[in-house]
Amino acid sequence: MLIETCSRFEFASGSGPIAVYRCDDCGYYHLTSRGPMNERLAKFIADGKLSLEREANRWIDKLKRR
Repeated sequence: MLIETCSRFEFASGSGPIAVYRCDDCGYYHLTSRGPMNERLAKFIADGKLSLEREANRWIDKLKRR
């Protein structure tokens, strides 16, 4: 969910979700822009996979509009 959100939406530099946490009140998981970056997301960014996912999503959106 975190990686999908980061690849689907464009966030300003230094903003946007970077981690997931389980809520003590409702028991569901939520995205947060605070705290340390999720290790899996950091690796995804470092490997260049996030850029590839964003580009793929842009093309999917373009093709859907046809």
